[in-house]
Amino acid sequence: MNVEHGSPSRAHPVSRRSFLRGAVVGGTAVAALSLSQIPRARAEVTEERHRAVVVGTGFGGAVTAMHLGRAGVQTLVLERGIRWPTGPNSETFPHMLQPDRRMSWLAPAPVMPGVPPLPTEPFTGLIERIPGNGMDVMCGAGVGGSSLTYHGVTLQPEGRYFAASVSESIDYDLLDADHYRRVERMLRISTIPDDLLGHERYRSSRQFVERAAAEGYEPVRSPMCIDWDVPRRELTGELKPSYTTGDVIFGANNGGKFSVDVTYLAEAERTGHVTVAPLHRVNDIERAPDGTWIVHVDRIHTDGTVLERKRILTPSLFLGAGSAGTTRLLVKARARGLVPDLPEGVGTGWGNNGDRVFAVTTPLLSPGDHQGGPACVGARDHSDTAGPVMIISGPVPFPLDLGTTTMIGLGLVEGRGTWHYDAVRDDAVLNWDQTYDRELTRAIEERIRRIAGPAAVVIDINAVDVNTFHPLGGAPFGSVCDDAGRVHGQRGLYVVDGAKVPGSTGACNPSMTIAALAEYGADDILRRDFA
Repeated sequence: MNVEHGSPSRAHPVSRRSFLRGAVVGGTAVAALSLSQIPRARAEVTEERHRAVVVGTGFGGAVTAMHLGRAGVQTLVLERGIRWPTGPNSETFPHMLQPDRRMSWLAPAPVMPGVPPLPTEPFTGLIERIPGNGMDVMCGAGVGGSSLTYHGVTLQPEGRYFAASVSESIDYDLLDADHYRRVERMLRISTIPDDLLGHERYRSSRQFVERAAAEGYEPVRSPMCIDWDVPRRELTGELKPSYTTGDVIFGANNGGKFSVDVTYLAEAERTGHVTVAPLHRVNDIERAPDGTWIVHVDRIHTDGTVLERKRILTPSLFLGAGSAGTTRLLVKARARGLVPDLPEGVGTGWGNNGDRVFAVTTPLLSPGDHQGGPACVGARDHSDTAGPVMIISGPVPFPLDLGTTTMIGLGLVEGRGTWHYDAVRDDAVLNWDQTYDRELTRAIEERIRRIAGPAAVVIDINAVDVNTFHPLGGAPFGSVCDDAGRVHGQRGLYVVDGAKVPGSTGACNPSMTIAALAEYGADDILRRDFA
């Protein structure tokens, strides 16, 4: 691959143009290169040098890349997945009830709960499921990370809950006045307008609001990074339905979602100082005797075949691979002696953000078929002395009205999970005990049952399929890194994603807080470390 700002020592025989043709996704398109044409990795390793390297393109990595680019720092951004360009009437993303290989990261079948488990060919798809002891972690893959597949809900916690769950030492008032507002502007946050919420497609959302208010909870319209003109155009027939049928869990095919690939990363690339390298999977990080950081990378095909092995050298390494990705790299580096003096806290402080998903079937209420989305309404309850709870209505794209919808609960949970190194797997493995969030789960279920009504059937989906989409921690503030994300005792090593947040983000989904903390950290790092 011809890297604009790198200095590769060897060229690879597959040209950049022919390789990228194999990374384009549209419908169920396959890579242009056949398996017989794919070169296997050679014994020798290509070496590159870059002023700064960012691992991952989610909220933390994308924000960091933009600030490095604006500061004129030549930066390489490594992303294991592909680009997912979308737009009006595209078929870039898969449909929930029509499984295909785009759904999952190099897996033989879909990994998302609720999707028909039909076999598929391995592909560098959208979601990876990382098995753990007591909890599995669902991680996004692709340029844009988990912002590609999340509904777009962008919640900011109150100051008291930020201090209780994220950090007591970071100035929340400064974040509120500056860094959260930057995220709000960049992601173009707004709430669902009256005309859409009043439409028949959004019946389930209106029912939720009415029931929550009747039970004394505070109904809210979720701030979202959505261009609401796109669902309007779907309702007029100008665009094929996507938002308005709730079929957005694997991405919004009509565009209109201000995910980080089209906001922060696009701005980073426009500076001319940032290069994003898709299909580059980071396996290990290492510190050389002179303090240089070595990133061991495989450039891969969309079927997972290794095309080229790389050693990428940099004085400044930013880990933004998400809580699970960043933590696994750090735990492996410590256990294998690649970075032997990493802080003792590596692998600790992990939590699931208090997530819980429930299926709710109400025989006396008809939420409708193809329930309009994304998850645009919710309800708060701050009355419990045990902590706040947020319930979000989750519309589902069922083709028939089964009387069923979903509700998602969020709350405060301690970061008591840990990751340990498994030498057989050569990987870090999560350990989580169900007792850690049992009381919170009861509190969430109690509120959902009240909102659903006495005749409703409420099923705890996570009791059957234990997983989370909001992993946090593994390299937490204090024990592993400072408030800006600098890893203690490791010059030039930074954590810029949810791995530094110990467990939960104040009864809100984490995206806005991760992005605001990355904005905050970038200010300090560029001022003090790159002056």
